[in-house]
Amino acid sequence: MEVLASRVLLHPVDLERSLHFYRDVLGLAVYREFPGGTVFFLGGGFLELSGNAQEPAGEAIALWLQVRDLAAAHRELAAHVVREPRQEPWGLHEMWITDPDGTRIVLVQVPADHPIRRDSRHHQ
Repeated sequence: MEVLASRVLLHPVDLERSLHFYRDVLGLAVYREFPGGTVFFLGGGFLELSGNAQEPAGEAIALWLQVRDLAAAHRELAAHVVREPRQEPWGLHEMWITDPDGTRIVLVQVPADHPIRRDSRHHQ
């Protein structure tokens, strides 16, 4: 199987409220719009908000977004922070926010010396 593209699908309780959050609060760029939904660029993938759910997804789903500057993201999104920035035992710097339905969004900054930044094809 060859995967050519991917996207995460979220069906929010209130589509307009969630569109406002992802477009205007997080500042995600719109990839395309269609009747009943919007697809946003999400780094190397896409996020589609469409339809309506009767209740939030809960803890069954979370988004992981790598950012360049976690301190700047913290200042920008302070009203939405549910867990302050901290360095995790695995070395990443993480902060948690939530969207209007309570979906957890993990914002991550990868330190310059973290193994995730090393090219694993070249062993030393």
